[in-house]
Amino acid sequence: MSKLVTINIDGKEIETEEGTFILNAARANDIFVPAICYLTRCSPTLACRICLVEADGKQVYACNAKAKDGMQITTSTENIELERRAIMEVYDVNHPLQCGVCDQSGECELQNYTLELGVDSQSYSIPDVTRPVLDWGHIHYDAGLCIVCERCVTVCKDMIGDNSLKTIPRGADGIAEDQKESMPKDAYAMWNKLNKSIIGLTSGEEMLDCTSCGECAAVCPVGALVGTDFMYTSNSWELEKVPSTCAHCSAGCQINYEIKHDSISDTEDKIYRVTNEWNYVSLCGAGRYGFDYENRNVVKDEVAFASALTAFEKADTIKFTSTITNEEAHILQTLKETKGYKLVNPEAKAFQTFLKDYSEISGTALYGSDLKVAHDCNFIVSVGSALKTDNPNARYAFNNSMTMNKGAGLYFHPVADPIVDKMGKSVMSITHAPLQEEAALYLILDLFAKKDALPSTVVDYLASFHSTKTITVTETIKEKVIEIVKEMKLNEETGLEEEVEVEKSKMVPKKVEKEVEVDENALLSLLNAPVDFEEKMEKFLKKKDAFSLIVGPDLYTHPASKNLARLCALIEKYTDFELVMIPTLTNSLGVSQICDLDDEVGSYSIGYNTKADFTLSALGEGDLDMPAMNQQEGTMTSINKRVNPTNAALAYGGYVLNDLANALGMNASLTIDYTQALSSAKGFKATAFDDLDNYYENDGTEKRGYVLDVVSVSTDSNEDVRPSIDTKIEKALYLANPVRQFSDFTAKAHQSKETSGLHASGSYLEANGLSVGDKVKVTTAKGTLEVEVSHDHFIDGEIAYITTFDSKLNSEALFDGYRFTSASIERV
Repeated sequence: MSKLVTINIDGKEIETEEGTFILNAARANDIFVPAICYLTRCSPTLACRICLVEADGKQVYACNAKAKDGMQITTSTENIELERRAIMEVYDVNHPLQCGVCDQSGECELQNYTLELGVDSQSYSIPDVTRPVLDWGHIHYDAGLCIVCERCVTVCKDMIGDNSLKTIPRGADGIAEDQKESMPKDAYAMWNKLNKSIIGLTSGEEMLDCTSCGECAAVCPVGALVGTDFMYTSNSWELEKVPSTCAHCSAGCQINYEIKHDSISDTEDKIYRVTNEWNYVSLCGAGRYGFDYENRNVVKDEVAFASALTAFEKADTIKFTSTITNEEAHILQTLKETKGYKLVNPEAKAFQTFLKDYSEISGTALYGSDLKVAHDCNFIVSVGSALKTDNPNARYAFNNSMTMNKGAGLYFHPVADPIVDKMGKSVMSITHAPLQEEAALYLILDLFAKKDALPSTVVDYLASFHSTKTITVTETIKEKVIEIVKEMKLNEETGLEEEVEVEKSKMVPKKVEKEVEVDENALLSLLNAPVDFEEKMEKFLKKKDAFSLIVGPDLYTHPASKNLARLCALIEKYTDFELVMIPTLTNSLGVSQICDLDDEVGSYSIGYNTKADFTLSALGEGDLDMPAMNQQEGTMTSINKRVNPTNAALAYGGYVLNDLANALGMNASLTIDYTQALSSAKGFKATAFDDLDNYYENDGTEKRGYVLDVVSVSTDSNEDVRPSIDTKIEKALYLANPVRQFSDFTAKAHQSKETSGLHASGSYLEANGLSVGDKVKVTTAKGTLEVEVSHDHFIDGEIAYITTFDSKLNSEALFDGYRFTSASIERV
């Protein structure tokens, strides 16, 4: 951890970590320094230059200058104010005077800083050139409004990892030389760049080719980038912000629903858009665009309610999904305890079992890390998850480790991911066969474990790992690790941090002054001689001091899930890796901690957002309506083990689960009355719902709900593991979703429409003679489905997937738990 230093800003002494950018230190201590181009979690671009400060008598850019002990900083001098005013005058040159209809008006940073710096006259002018207005699909770009701050480019590269935007030539001339002598130098430099550039697409295509998160529009300080669906629908000051938590995946991202009534004739509120605190959290496309999934026009149907009570009297089982609040999970668990119902939730049960098997070695009920740790690490590994669709924020953390921390990473998965490949030259994607996840975890133990601390049985097995056929399973993995090791040695010996290109096993350095030779055979022999490897690896990794392992849902239903869970615990215990697990759905972690789940369905079942003999549904498709998550108050437990509050953005007029619970003998006025009753034995706190915060402080501290307490559990003195399974899945099919889809709720949102069915890469379609729109029969050992074919250009390779977001498809019925299965595909 960096040491703390003391600096002085405008007479105020503050403590900050050594090396922190001055701008971040100022913001964290509520000291205002103007800045337009800089984003807190991203690399500085020096595009706006308005963050000028004086540090130890020298004028520097606060976004790029780092804090040193004893530094004396002044945020305003006569020269700095002249520069800032000139910069704002330049920004205002030829900027269209259309504030009255601009979507950013009222929250426009150009407006704000023009007023803040007192710009009331214009000293500069230059002929304008045509700047295009472009429709990029879900994003609308007006180059005439663009100030080329490059926030969009930076967030797309540093936070998201799509790398879809860049600056391109605008076609205008540079600023005349005589202006250089007559205006402040920073204003001139900024203007010269501004006048030559606009934002363009790295793909060279006409439409934005990305994972559609919308973060570029969110960070845009002016009205240049706007969500196409939101454009010209509302003034920002008319919208009421409702702080909440995204209900689509387990990331639990902070969001604001922005609502107002639809019209004078229709006074019922609707959600116009979702925004986020983009300096501290990034959203995916599902969170940003998949907001209108509410159950509308519902009233209390007394007949349906009475039928529900009759069904509860008859039922012996409650089936449900994890798209519920902790409080609703508590209600279900209480009904189980008082009425004897079985509680069936297969994905949460698999995760619950995996956690239990993990805890037998770890001694704690939950994994020890979170995505913040992964975000800040500089060596990261992912096993058992299609990151960009299982949990987009896990993917963002993986990317941030590469781009911001000069990190290296390994991505293990059977489905090739071009998005991960684009994150940088120091990330290695290992596309292995299904069922080889054990080999990946054994390799991590082999490379990084402190062997003298490992149980002897594990050491013996790792030794045999090198002399058995398991080596052939991991040979590709080893080659990739060698490439990373070579790169680390290259950077270490040259003293450079330039990127290098890796093509197969050949290193091609860029701008490297000293050639470095690396003996591949020697490295291979080291990998096969673990006793000597630790010393060498320590040298190669001396610049890597923060390690994170992300594991995901592929492991929880794996035929060897128990062994995988134990391996995860051993890695966490005997290596420097911090471990984080991706809960499968929205509140799988909360459900797994609150509910005592069963395996088998009884003779008559109630379904909550899942089909059963009697169905309670927030989708408006059941026997009794229920509210959707954007119509409820309650809490959800995220991947970061944080209990986050969610608020109702929209009204709901029907019955809720608490009404049924009260009729069945429970007693609470509101569902959120159970927030403080959540089990302390599972790490929850006796905090009332209305006492839970939901915001970030200026230094990025997350003031949202609370983090679950660490709960210790008894351990198994036996830390043995067993050999990895040696089974192959021929013609594998994966169970997954495309980007922006998680469930029936994302599918319902009007901006997230997607065709369910078989999704495949272009190479798969070509190899199998298939085209988009074809109807095919997908047959596995469990049955046959007829589905439509779609092209997913965010995957590659020979494995297609079948979607789960449309429950009517019932694609899970083709699988026997594990997310991969053998399948034949036949055109209808």
